[in-house]
Amino acid sequence: MPALTVTETGDRIRLHLGDFARGEGATLQEAADDLICSILRLVLAARAGCAVSSEVRPDLETMSFLHELGAIAAAGGDIRERVFAS
Repeated sequence: MPALTVTETGDRIRLHLGDFARGEGATLQEAADDLICSILRLVLAARAGCAVSSEVRPDLETMSFLHELGAIAAAGGDIRERVFAS
């Protein structure tokens, strides 16, 4: 699973999941909600088969993780448990 990092800048909290998704908010909960929305947008794009430039090599670990999250979401599950697993 990609690393989850938390940073605080002034009155904003940012969560980063690896180098591909981030969430931001005034509280940790808002940042987490924003991160989940960001991840779900990526998952939907990946499941829709968005084309990737031949100049960009996708990280297979990240793509596998997004596929796993997509399967959870498609089955009606909540991806939060998997994203925030320790």
